[in-house]
Amino acid sequence: MLSRLPVGYVELAPTIGSSAWAFPLVGGILGALAAMVMLGLLWIGVAASMAAGLALLAMIFLTGGLHEDGLADVADGFGGGRDTARKLEIMRDSQIGSYGGLALVFSLGFRWQGLVVVLNFAGPWSAASALVALAMASRAGLATAIWLMPVARLDGMGQLAAGTSAKRALVAAMIGVFALVLIFGWTGITVALVLTAVHFGFAELAKRQIGGQTGDVLGAMQQVMEITGWVVLSTMV
Repeated sequence: MLSRLPVGYVELAPTIGSSAWAFPLVGGILGALAAMVMLGLLWIGVAASMAAGLALLAMIFLTGGLHEDGLADVADGFGGGRDTARKLEIMRDSQIGSYGGLALVFSLGFRWQGLVVVLNFAGPWSAASALVALAMASRAGLATAIWLMPVARLDGMGQLAAGTSAKRALVAAMIGVFALVLIFGWTGITVALVLTAVHFGFAELAKRQIGGQTGDVLGAMQQVMEITGWVVLSTMV
């Protein structure tokens, strides 16, 4: 569900909620593939900023822009809706408004610049590791959101994802934190704490705006957490 990578036909596929513990593992695969693209481009002489941008483009291609779509919808809905019903209506509309367009521009811009900063100041392998770690950590918190947040509507991806457990949410969180600590050491603890604070802050915002989570909210949450990770890392390199 979280990528366009082919997995073949699965006769008894698990529900989204029951597989939520594996979200950070999917992120790790996506981050590793994007990191390989970046390292390969650097090896053949592509400029660092271009290699970073193309690595992010590869990530977007691998996910089909799933999370970016959620971010745009949430920005339009939260920014343009007068009440909960109108916000949900706007979020379901496939058209992108000014808030959504601006959110996409800034999301890609912050992630691109963060990757370039780490690449220039810490080197290619550190930047590649950061791609993997943040792809994992930014998806790890989604399981907790599915577990703790009520669904904002009775249909859609958020409803389909509901039903995970505290155990699955904890496993996902542990995988995300482990990835950060393994790659960044003690710095990873700082990143994890900041991501946790932003995660719960965004969850509270969503509950106040529309009463809970939807698939778009989960996608936007991933984007916000990944952006936060790059901002934090850019201050530590």
